[in-house]
Amino acid sequence: MGKTSNTWLLGLDIQVWILAAGRLLSHIGTGFVMFYAPIFFVNDVGLTATQVGLALGSGSISGILGRFVGGSWADNPQWGRKKTLLVALAIAAVADLVFASTNTFSMLVAGNLLQGLGIGLYWPATETVVADLTTGEQRNEAFAIARLADNVGLGLGVILGGVIISTLDNYRLLFVLDGITFVGFFWLIFFAIQESQTYQHPDGGPSPSIFESWFKALRDRRLVVFLAVNIVFTIYISQIQSTAPLYLTNFADVQPQLISILFTWHVVFASVCQLPVARLLNRFSRPKALMVSLLFWGIGFIVMGGVGMATFPVFVGAIASLGILSFAVVTYTPSASALVVDLAPESQRGVYLALNSQCWAIGYFIGPPLGGWALDQAPAIAHGFWLVAALSIVPCIGVSLFLEQLLGQKSPSSAPSKQ
Repeated sequence: MGKTSNTWLLGLDIQVWILAAGRLLSHIGTGFVMFYAPIFFVNDVGLTATQVGLALGSGSISGILGRFVGGSWADNPQWGRKKTLLVALAIAAVADLVFASTNTFSMLVAGNLLQGLGIGLYWPATETVVADLTTGEQRNEAFAIARLADNVGLGLGVILGGVIISTLDNYRLLFVLDGITFVGFFWLIFFAIQESQTYQHPDGGPSPSIFESWFKALRDRRLVVFLAVNIVFTIYISQIQSTAPLYLTNFADVQPQLISILFTWHVVFASVCQLPVARLLNRFSRPKALMVSLLFWGIGFIVMGGVGMATFPVFVGAIASLGILSFAVVTYTPSASALVVDLAPESQRGVYLALNSQCWAIGYFIGPPLGGWALDQAPAIAHGFWLVAALSIVPCIGVSLFLEQLLGQKSPSSAPSKQ
């Protein structure tokens, strides 16, 4: 679908901004719990770091199913993007009720399975809405705005979550508030997003079957090569959210109140950088942008390990590490989504973006248990974990170079729009 006349700031359809507002709201809730949940379930509920990591990883199992269904529903005219989003948000709200009452490992797993299903349904649909409402030249900035909303919401949530923890010392309240933000996002989508403007089959003909569409996408060699390196990116991101807060608390003696400040800085710096970086990256091909991101991931991981080993002053080193990792995230996220949309036939956007999102399910299935296991070992292994993560960027850069060859020398951002 081409760009509509109902445009607003930066020439983007107003529904892009409405969706961004909803994402900001829901990510305020996510910020309440994202960095505090591992600390709460280990230090207050009494679970081990390995158990918490396994529980977090279990959400990826249902997330894989959710992404499979969500991508297929998003491409189906009888279902569409809007209904998929509504179901996803309803499930996520129920998951928070489970978290708020969790006292055992089994309940934590159940909550993560529900949350994973909701997230799996959510991401292909919300990313496809952004793709539908933009042209190829706009997409880097449109996806950057969506991520900016996510980051601002996370920043506000982390700040407010820190205030709640320091004043009320009530971690369970955070989950209740997170559920309320999902309910608010649900009603915003219900009233403000029009399905007719977010889905239109290009030729009016019947859609391919679910399995036919997925098999066709997996025969796209360029997409498969990208997915291979994209899984590693998502493992990296999972370490920031699940492993780093507990590592800094238990191995660098950073107090939970300072964790709030540190991760607020991480999110705020990402927010400030998001749009300028997106515009800068329009000058480069998508694979080159991914290689830039990998370099920042490597440096950030080295500094993180140095913090725990007292190579750097703890607070200064933690600020530096999380700042570098913020830059790594903002160079990755819009470029990855825009690359997938560039590759996708318009009738398969949901499936292509679902495959992109499946990488997150796989990454979060591997990353939190791996990080949790490392933190339950001797300090040398916990510290060395970050150095091994830094070295892992080397083969990823090689895969990105191969992807650059497959795509050719011309930057995808300059390719003709598929609108």
